[in-house]
Amino acid sequence: MFILASQSPRRRELLSMLGLSFDIVTADIDETMDASVSVEDAVTEISRKKAEAVGKDRPGRLIVSADTIVTVDGRVLGKPHSEAEAHAMLRSLSGRTHTVMTAFCLYLDGRTETHVEKTDVVFKPLSDEEIDAYIATGSPMDKAGAYGIQDGAAVFVERLIGDYYNVMGLPVCELAKRLRTHGVPVLGTVIP
Repeated sequence: MFILASQSPRRRELLSMLGLSFDIVTADIDETMDASVSVEDAVTEISRKKAEAVGKDRPGRLIVSADTIVTVDGRVLGKPHSEAEAHAMLRSLSGRTHTVMTAFCLYLDGRTETHVEKTDVVFKPLSDEEIDAYIATGSPMDKAGAYGIQDGAAVFVERLIGDYYNVMGLPVCELAKRLRTHGVPVLGTVIP
């Protein structure tokens, strides 16, 4: 059984959907992105730090961690800290294409393996009324980019190019391949 180093209910749901058993141990790390490196490298580094923080005292245990960000016009949109910030984020995504990046890390006894998945998402133009109604649900407050594709914000998405589950916070297909190489049975099978 591996350890999921994440408090995300969506990641738990996705891994459970694959019939996986895992423990949850959250990492207490500084998630400030390093502005001196590329966004891809920064999100990968945060994911790696989460896995290392949880795995350092757990020899022989496979640790899985992830971090998700949204980028538009070269700006990173993390989780909003207020309703006003959520509104500004959703306004900036309105009628535009943005990129969702999820980096995951597998950590075992000091060795790390990372992967970054990118998905482009196209939003329809949003009215202030739609944005306010969505914010009133409370859903945007714990999500990068202030939305969840799996909830009411689904009506904002005209199309996407890439992995749907990546937008939820975990590129399931790629992670399943990597877990199998570590002997973790996904849907009952180990061999990809």
